[in-house]
Amino acid sequence: MSLAAIIGGMKPAKLIEIERARELVLAAAAPLDAEKIPLDEALGRVLADELSSPEQVPAFDNSAMDGFALLSADTRGATPESPASLQVVGESRAGHPASGSLAPGEAIAISTGAMVPDGADAVIRVEDTRRQGDTVAVSAAVEPGGSIRRAGEDIEIGAPVIGGGTLIGAAEWGVLASVAAVEPSVVRRPRVAVLATGDELRGPGESLGPGQIRNSSSWTVPALATAYGAEVTVTTKVADTPEATREALDQALGGEMTVICGGVSVGEHDHVKGALSDLGVEQIFWGVALRPGKPTFFGRAAGGGLVLGLPGNPVSAMVTFLLFARPALLRMAGRDPESVRTTAALSAPTSKPSGRAHAARCSLTLTSTGWKAELMPHQGSHVLTSMIGADALALIPTDAESLEAGERVVVELLPEGGVGSRR
Repeated sequence: MSLAAIIGGMKPAKLIEIERARELVLAAAAPLDAEKIPLDEALGRVLADELSSPEQVPAFDNSAMDGFALLSADTRGATPESPASLQVVGESRAGHPASGSLAPGEAIAISTGAMVPDGADAVIRVEDTRRQGDTVAVSAAVEPGGSIRRAGEDIEIGAPVIGGGTLIGAAEWGVLASVAAVEPSVVRRPRVAVLATGDELRGPGESLGPGQIRNSSSWTVPALATAYGAEVTVTTKVADTPEATREALDQALGGEMTVICGGVSVGEHDHVKGALSDLGVEQIFWGVALRPGKPTFFGRAAGGGLVLGLPGNPVSAMVTFLLFARPALLRMAGRDPESVRTTAALSAPTSKPSGRAHAARCSLTLTSTGWKAELMPHQGSHVLTSMIGADALALIPTDAESLEAGERVVVELLPEGGVGSRR
């Protein structure tokens, strides 16, 4: 049998649609177990379960401003022309509460955040007072509770604070600290191995020979994996031989996900599919009705890990990772895979051949009617610079040959700066 006949027999019988491919990947991904980690290490992790507070926040009634704690009844009828005169009997500073309690006709100087002394039921702002020695003239009336932040006003004891599946950002990190969550329970990071295949690949510090190119996918794909919570355990380059491919994959398949860039098509030097088969990886699909990204492979290793074979072109590798690997990582973290999707109206007409969906790089502008998507001028799968400045991938449907300006399409948001999630 000729090589052409062999290659022809290897071609997928039918290309799978993007949404069906995504469903199959998500069906194989499950939330990972939890682990307790020090609060110092929790930024960027995902909370495993709903957190209830063991403390109330604030812990005590405190002042919302600088001024004087007093009895509101003592200020009744006070005006600038007829101020109420009170005896100043102490001071309450943040971290240094006043001793004793207030009696009628008395006031205690108080700082923002300081504990409200016993007996006081209001705080008058310093702008409405004039102090002279041990007395203070109050020139405005204040209602009971005025300028007091009540204990538990933010968080009550036992109240749910942060839901499971929440990404811990700056605010969440601060809230965890405020309720003394010294060892929060977070979802374990999925272990991801990234392999880039090709004799032609060279690192940034290596010299280029004839026909050789820089290995960018060993930088872009691990960056994306890390941005979505993965622990990248392996990043390696693989030579274009069956033996090297099989050996590298054998060492990489132990984690939750293995990503191979290149070598999954039907060329004479594409050895990934054969090596995966030899290693017992079950093929779930191979070939997606997508541009860029047609030769994408997805399967499961014998140990349960997900295996994604991505095209070798740098943009194709990023696009297919975002469309298929990213939702799986979000599911593993207990997060919503749909959180990185929205819709946008096209800013200009576009056309394409029928038969494959297009994932077109675009910039987004927020208008009074929602997001507007403007396609980037260069859409070639080899033009990696076209990802710079792009905000999203506009998904032009498989059967659409032309779309008018204003028509809405699904968009997959890109990580901001390539190093974090927008949502």
